[in-house]
Amino acid sequence: MQSTIVVTGCAGFIGSHLSEKLLAEGNQVIGIDNFDPFYDRQVKERNLSAFRNHPHFRFIEVDLADFEALSQELEKDTIDVIVHLAGKAGVRPSIEDPQGYIRANILATQNILDVMKNKGTKKLAFASSSSVYGNTKETPFHEKQDVSQPISPYAFTKKACELINYTYHSLHGLDIINLRFFTVFGPRQRPDLAIHKFTKLILNGEEIQMFGDGSTSRDYTYYEDTVAGIRGAISYLNANDSVYETFNLGNNQPVKLSVMIAAIEKACGMKANVKQMPMQPGDVDITFANIEKAKKLLGYNPQYSFEEGVQNFVDWYREVQAI
Repeated sequence: MQSTIVVTGCAGFIGSHLSEKLLAEGNQVIGIDNFDPFYDRQVKERNLSAFRNHPHFRFIEVDLADFEALSQELEKDTIDVIVHLAGKAGVRPSIEDPQGYIRANILATQNILDVMKNKGTKKLAFASSSSVYGNTKETPFHEKQDVSQPISPYAFTKKACELINYTYHSLHGLDIINLRFFTVFGPRQRPDLAIHKFTKLILNGEEIQMFGDGSTSRDYTYYEDTVAGIRGAISYLNANDSVYETFNLGNNQPVKLSVMIAAIEKACGMKANVKQMPMQPGDVDITFANIEKAKKLLGYNPQYSFEEGVQNFVDWYREVQAI
């Protein structure tokens, strides 16, 4: 069944891939982005160019924290589902700018929910984060764990949004799924993220900084698997009422930082010049997703190995640099 779907953050890494996929499946997509200057607008424009002229796509440039402008832009649309991916990302920058994260994540999500309430739109898939688990020692992380001890402003904004979502589900009958993403990577990945940054530095023969002794690990998830999980959530929302659920979308296979660097070296065909640095505030030791719930209810089943994803990223990076 074709739907009209709003994708916030449509010019970003995950949002652009999702928008392309939804359009290919015959859906109407209303994309929203404000080109936050966290990284170069040209990068996002390039992401958007892949589908900006699609006949079933409409683009809105608006700041989600501006409730009046957002309401006005969506006033005449009949919307089946909103996929809310927009927001400020990154643990370390959130420590420097907590107010910016509160505005772009919490206030923006509040505004999305109020627009839904006012318009009678019932279905929301929300991009949360594995960061909400903090530095818990219980692994793999499962959705029923206590997540009341976030260790960065970024994490607390995502946890706060999950709480606001529950309140609107309870008060106004909105059907909501929180999707906790685990270190998504692949072509179009944000330039500030480790795989992108390390690839650039290794290919340029420059030094890379490794925070800690290389033993920290992340549950890297290839973007196509994440997009498949989001599409599963959309299908679940369309097929069910009275929904409030939280799902992990990870790969269930943590990769150590030292192994990640070795995989990039192999894909690049070059050795890294590694400088060891102290651990950074707000960083967690491990992320590790239990994905049994998503497998059972969303049909989620990651297909891509870490090494395959890194090779795909490096190939894409070289191609983009050659343009």
